[in-house]
Amino acid sequence: MADKKTKKVDKKTVQRLGVYLKKYTVLIGITILLAAAVVFFTLYIPILCGRAIDCMIGAGNVDFEGIAENLTGIAFCAFACGILQWIMNSVNNKITYSVICDVRRDAFDTITELPLSYIDSHPHGGTVSRVISDVDQFADGLLLGFTQLFSGVMTILVTLVFMVMIHPLIALIVVLLTPLSLFVASFIAKKTFTMFKLRSETNGELTAFINETVGGQQIIRAFSQEDETLATFDEINARLKKCSLRAIFFSSITNPATRFVNNIVYAAVCLTGALAVVAGAMTIGGLTSFLAYANQYTKPFNEISGVITELQNALACAGRIFELIDEPRYTPDKENAPALTDVEGNIDLDNVEFSYTPDRELIKGLNLHAKQGQRIAIVGPTGCGKTTIINLLMRFYDVNGGTIKIDGQEIRDVQRKSLCGSYGMVLQDTWLLHGTVRDNIKMGREATDDEVIAAAKAAHAHSFIRRLPKGYDTVISDDGGALSAGQRQLLCIARVMLEIPPMLILDEATSSIDTRTELKIQQAFQTLMKGRTSFIVAHRLSTIREADCILVMNAGKIIESGTHDELLKKGGFYAKLWGSQFDTADAH
Repeated sequence: MADKKTKKVDKKTVQRLGVYLKKYTVLIGITILLAAAVVFFTLYIPILCGRAIDCMIGAGNVDFEGIAENLTGIAFCAFACGILQWIMNSVNNKITYSVICDVRRDAFDTITELPLSYIDSHPHGGTVSRVISDVDQFADGLLLGFTQLFSGVMTILVTLVFMVMIHPLIALIVVLLTPLSLFVASFIAKKTFTMFKLRSETNGELTAFINETVGGQQIIRAFSQEDETLATFDEINARLKKCSLRAIFFSSITNPATRFVNNIVYAAVCLTGALAVVAGAMTIGGLTSFLAYANQYTKPFNEISGVITELQNALACAGRIFELIDEPRYTPDKENAPALTDVEGNIDLDNVEFSYTPDRELIKGLNLHAKQGQRIAIVGPTGCGKTTIINLLMRFYDVNGGTIKIDGQEIRDVQRKSLCGSYGMVLQDTWLLHGTVRDNIKMGREATDDEVIAAAKAAHAHSFIRRLPKGYDTVISDDGGALSAGQRQLLCIARVMLEIPPMLILDEATSSIDTRTELKIQQAFQTLMKGRTSFIVAHRLSTIREADCILVMNAGKIIESGTHDELLKKGGFYAKLWGSQFDTADAH
């Protein structure tokens, strides 16, 4: 059953590869013609060598003119073969890396459109491994296929023609014995495919673990998990070693096995050829040429068997890449979906239902109505669904039931890009791109230097940016480099200050900032939020006292709502939360 499934996957992968190769049909045709020409010139040399040998009839009876003529022909064939081989390799490189470029682009394009449910449920390192390591191994196998497969097949066909021209009976013996080599190569290739596939998967697992470990070094050291991490690494690394050794061991059997068969063929040719010479059916030069052809004829089978092994590995890697490319993307916009324009910010959530997994209910029967310019704070214990509401508002996830409307328009009926562009968002987890400070602030829209500086000042980031080595032109890495967590968050806030969207989402936007700077940022936010519908997710309740409406969530439901003072007077869940953060005397 497993073999049938593997063959089906293998066949499907080859078909997908054919789709990518179809764009380069002309180049493939050129490389086939070049391979034929290279093979012809290569295989014409033994004929010229045989003729030169036959020019040496005996002592004192040598045709030097004939020898010179044949040597000239050999030199020309060798030169032409070298030039054509170089051109063919250049064309093969062009085909291979063009295909790889297309595959890698499609894989990256898929990543940019994958639903967050996939991103959240798959190790990032494993996804990176598919796009980098698997594509590289795929490229190696594909290039080897082009450089040796075409030439090998051409060599077999042309050599067979030349052998039949010299002595049909001996050629028949070679043809009858050669399939043994193909049988051995095919048998081993079938066994090695699943091993190479397992090696590719384990390599992806190891890459994901290394990526996770490098990103979590602080936590690992803080909790003294070095030994445990190393033990996990050793376990995965040992499995990779085991499956790699098995795959390479079985694939390495191919060459010796086919060489053994080829030596049998060569011995048979020597014996029958010698008898033919004795019988006068063949000249010494003819036998020399035939032996060269017998060697040339069997040699491609060795190369092709090696190519097949590499192609098995390449197809295993290609299968993993195509699995990623074929992953369902996020729901596309409806046909002729309108863009969300002139947004006022009236947001309605009606009877919304949502869960990340079908067997675990999270949000059910959620109703929320935010009017233009309102500041809506969302509070509650961890896991109650605060951030989930943000994900639903931005349509990072689609609701399972109910509707979400902005200014009366269902968000699933408008263009996704225009929906996201209508929000400005600052999250607790900061994200920066590799580039200058200026580029990071300008990521939301094009802006002049004066506008960038004004946004940085509004976010209270201008002072620390000026102290950087090159100010706004300082290049920072995607993890912020030497910037502190608070400084990275200030840059994200400056990005929103520059964009000035009609709606705001602030999810623990000041969690990494010191209290003094936070007060200044809160003042800037107050100015920014005027006239804009804003959603504020906060654990520190002191930051949302001025909100127009505070929604208190628990277990995916809104259990209380009202202003800060109204909720304290109720003495309910919010009052308990407040009391847990502040002394009762400070409650009012």
